[in-house]
Amino acid sequence: MNTNDSKDEFRFTIEGKDYTISEKNNLTTKNTKQTLHIPSLTIGAIISGICIAVVLFGMNDVPESSEPLIEKQLIEEPKEPIQITHEMLFDNGSPILGNPNAAITLIEFGDYQCHFCNVYYQNTEHKIFNEYVATGKVNVVFKDYTIIGPDSTTAALGAHCAAEQGKFWEYHDTLYDNYGGENNGWAGQESIFRFAEQIQLNMDEFIECNLDERYNEKISLSNNDARMLGVTGTPAFYIIGMDSQKYQFVSGAQPYETFEKIFNSMLEN
Repeated sequence: MNTNDSKDEFRFTIEGKDYTISEKNNLTTKNTKQTLHIPSLTIGAIISGICIAVVLFGMNDVPESSEPLIEKQLIEEPKEPIQITHEMLFDNGSPILGNPNAAITLIEFGDYQCHFCNVYYQNTEHKIFNEYVATGKVNVVFKDYTIIGPDSTTAALGAHCAAEQGKFWEYHDTLYDNYGGENNGWAGQESIFRFAEQIQLNMDEFIECNLDERYNEKISLSNNDARMLGVTGTPAFYIIGMDSQKYQFVSGAQPYETFEKIFNSMLEN
């Protein structure tokens, strides 16, 4: 490398290429073939280094799977509502399953597209029904919290239309027995009609009910009840004693033993 300094310029040659840097207003002379701006190079190198460091640091913090984050959300306590009312818990729900005069009411906020709702249905719900609902100790109300996608509302509407023919719970079970994931079409209108045929509903009445969307307001009000209660995910449960003054909140697809302990404690008291 050859260099030639003047008062305002710095000239040098690298591998046969001439470079001239003017320190006066950072201007290059007309005879230069390429221009290097040292301050810009320095700043650019610093910025590049920072960007690389940020990327590497960020990669170390990316979780291998988002699943634990979802599970963590599901076991959070609900945000404290201004005041829990009887209407928030009991209005805009399904027909009661079980003895209307049972000592305990189990209210579930659920979404038919929710993975963890299906886990609860498959692993816990049947045993609760056999041990507590069928024996008259507990009754159950299902309330919609359609937070996953449009098909969640479509499925919920189908269940309420089935209720017109006395088959809400049969349709509810059929939906979960055919669970296929989130927002992939398994709970779309075509499937909703097919499930109705499976449980031998009057199809003319069922189709008319769905096309009228006559229960959309009820579903919307149930969603609002969940938000007013501070529910942040599904499934979410309120277990309420007969006097409606005491309740316990359970979040997520908890095992049967969690509910068994609460039920027995309430029944003993």
